[in-house]
Amino acid sequence: QADILQCNVADFDACEAFFKAIAEKYGRVDILVNNAGVTKDGLLMKMSEEDFSRVVDTNLKGTFNCIRHVSRMMLRQRSGRIISLSSVVGLRGNAGQANYAASKAGIIGLTKSAAKELASRGITVNAIAPGFIETPWHSARTQESYDRINRKIALHRFGTVEEVADMAYAVLSNGYMNGSVVDIHGGYDYF
Repeated sequence: QADILQCNVADFDACEAFFKAIAEKYGRVDILVNNAGVTKDGLLMKMSEEDFSRVVDTNLKGTFNCIRHVSRMMLRQRSGRIISLSSVVGLRGNAGQANYAASKAGIIGLTKSAAKELASRGITVNAIAPGFIETPWHSARTQESYDRINRKIALHRFGTVEEVADMAYAVLSNGYMNGSVVDIHGGYDYF
């Protein structure tokens, strides 16, 4: 059985109502994958407060909101798995993406803290930090930009959504992995 439900993860109260509705319908949540994310690139000196806040509110605050509300159910169950999608940009930074890098680095700190707080109740919390993945966002790049990035990837290609999903499945399947950040980037040369 599958349902499609919608929630603005940046809205604390909307997330609370969302997870309450899930609890009433299903009684429990075993897995949470925090994957909502936006970008609004621009140089730091020209970036508006609105662009910074929109990215941080969706990417980082949205991850907090979801973990905060689902953790109550998981604590009662004494089990659960949480994965949050960070980025290699959160590990290394990137010119023109200060807001995105800050949000994704924040997810790493949030993951490590939540992992320590929730572990005693059988809940694991981990993060995945993908590199360049074939998505509509990356498909909009010019061929020149695409080729320049590919030259920096040891495998000379972008990853696939399926490869990230496979990694998520592997992390979810491992009950001893907790507080970890797994990067999957094809050998991307950061420097």
